[in-house]
Amino acid sequence: MVHDLSAKHSLVSNWVSEIRNIDIQKNRLQFRRNLERIAEVIGYEISKELESVEMEIKTPLGTSKCKVLKDQPVLATVLRAGLSMHNGLLNYFDKADNAFLSAYRKHHPDGSFEICMEYMSCPPLDGRVVIISDPMLATGASLVKSIQHLKEAGSIKEVHIVCAIACTDGINFVLKAEPNVHIWCGAIDNELTSKGYIVPGLGDAGDLAYGSKMQN
Repeated sequence: MVHDLSAKHSLVSNWVSEIRNIDIQKNRLQFRRNLERIAEVIGYEISKELESVEMEIKTPLGTSKCKVLKDQPVLATVLRAGLSMHNGLLNYFDKADNAFLSAYRKHHPDGSFEICMEYMSCPPLDGRVVIISDPMLATGASLVKSIQHLKEAGSIKEVHIVCAIACTDGINFVLKAEPNVHIWCGAIDNELTSKGYIVPGLGDAGDLAYGSKMQN
C-alpha cells in the first residue's frame, strides 16, 4: 500500500532535492511549483490504478474505442500546506470534485499537541475514490483525523494519500489506523523529532509555500 517514488530515480527525485534545498527554498514560486509537479506525476501514477471503461468516441473521420475513467475521484486537501499539491492533482484530474479540510496542531505547554479540525467542505462521498494531499506525512495524526472526518460524511470506496515526503513512523501510524489506504510519496525519511518534524525533511512546507504565520 506504500508507493515510494524515490525507489527508482525519476524527475520526482530532482524536484524533491530542490524542495529540500535551503537555497532554492527561498524562491516560493519554485517551491510551490515543485510540489505541484510532484503531485502531477503521482496523480498520473494513481490514474493507472483507477477503474476505467471503454467508450466509443466519434472523430471527424470515424470512431475510436478509448479507455476513460469510469468515475471521477474526489480531490481533498489539508489547508493550507496542501494547496500546491492539490493544484497539481487538479491539473490532471481536471473534472474531479473537491474537498477541503482545516486541520492544525494545537500545542500544549508540555510540548505535546493535539490535532484540531475546524472546517470541512466536501461533495457527496458515498462510493467515491478520495485522493487527499498533504506535503508532509510526519506523525500522520492530521491525515488520520482528516480521513476519519471524510468517512463520517460518506461511505468512501478507496483512499489515496499524496505527499512529497513521508516519515516511516507516520506511515506506520496511518496504516495502523487505516490499513486499506494507499500512500504515495516522493521520498521517505526515517527520523521524527520530539516535536513531530521530519528529519532531514524540508522544514515547514506551509511557511515555505505561503509565508510565515502567527503562532497562537
